[in-house]
Amino acid sequence: MRAVSLILGALTALSTGLAPSAAAYGAQSKQWYLSPMQTEQMWKISTGKGVKVAVIDTGVNPDTPSLKGQVLADQVPESVAHGATQDLDGHGTTMAELIAGTGAGGGIRGLAPGAKIVPYHVVLEGLKGAEAKKTPEPWEAIRAAADSDAKIISMSFGGVPLPQEEEAVEYAASRGKLMVAAVGNAGGGNGRIDYPAAFHYVVGVSSMDASGTVSKFSSYGNYVDLTAPGEGIPGWCDATFRSYCDDRNGTSPATAIAAASAALIWSAHPDWTVNQVTRALIDTAGRSWPKNDPSKYLGYGAVRPKSVLANPNYKPGPADVDPLAEENGGDLLAKSGAVPATPRPSASASASASAASQAPQKTTSGGTSAAGSNAESETHSDSNTLWIALAAAAAVVVTGGGGLAVMRARRAR
Repeated sequence: MRAVSLILGALTALSTGLAPSAAAYGAQSKQWYLSPMQTEQMWKISTGKGVKVAVIDTGVNPDTPSLKGQVLADQVPESVAHGATQDLDGHGTTMAELIAGTGAGGGIRGLAPGAKIVPYHVVLEGLKGAEAKKTPEPWEAIRAAADSDAKIISMSFGGVPLPQEEEAVEYAASRGKLMVAAVGNAGGGNGRIDYPAAFHYVVGVSSMDASGTVSKFSSYGNYVDLTAPGEGIPGWCDATFRSYCDDRNGTSPATAIAAASAALIWSAHPDWTVNQVTRALIDTAGRSWPKNDPSKYLGYGAVRPKSVLANPNYKPGPADVDPLAEENGGDLLAKSGAVPATPRPSASASASASAASQAPQKTTSGGTSAAGSNAESETHSDSNTLWIALAAAAAVVVTGGGGLAVMRARRAR
């Protein structure tokens, strides 16, 4: 039975204010996050060159000005190649541009413009009949991406848990892939986080706005690991690819930006493992709360790849230790033997090193009500002050009709 109940929003979920632009250019002026993330400085160090990102979505149109030469459609296995370059929605192409767009023709400039995209078109909501039968399932695409040389798998979709998909995720994890997925857009409802973001070994990404506040629509709970910009993002209006629309809102673009952040880091440090890249994202995320007490809304904080790229003294920790092992129910990559174990000088020293690099025991702590409260006041002395300030402001969580308690809880996966 085919899984056609998956949703994109994770995908386009909240497309408020989608007024078409006058023409399909000028998108970069709407990418408000590029300046505070200090992209021009980052790109002097890394553009994502040498890193391939598998985009599992609605397909990717390789012929937009910003994606010409960026899409490696010939690297998609024939068994899952149907529709890979035929985006019937515009969503997958937008995600690909947010990751690796060159900005040519005034199009979207990807955060990692030197990276390359390997496209996968999968069965999602709205695809029916003969077309749906020919289109691969998400789990088939995940397995194919796991067998490729793509280092990162970006998944801006969500749905119900399926055993085949969970098995595919674990297989990809055993192959050393960094998987990022949108937590979903149920923040205005029950807050339920979608799958695959809620599976072990997948980094769940929530959305924040330009003020650093968690998006009202962003799902929340024990599976949020990082947050990234997800409001007011430009994107293709539809499959005609005539114009961009303003204000694409959702955890989808946030996921693409998080994937691009990982690509920048991995490009600068090609010898690092998935564990080390993940640890770098967590260690340097912008937050005003203790790292060992992550937020249910913002996880370990806002992605800040520049903090890794600009710090030659940053130590990524052991290659064979999953920084989220306790949340993931074990260190699958180490068990698989894909990464050789790091020599430890002694048992006690090994335990100490592991404890320092992994998440602590799962606990839940209280918080303050967001209603009527101010952002946590904490001063920071960092070259990326503005981006930290945005993440600090995100400690205030406000949703339509009232406030939510700001709770920071360890993942209970």
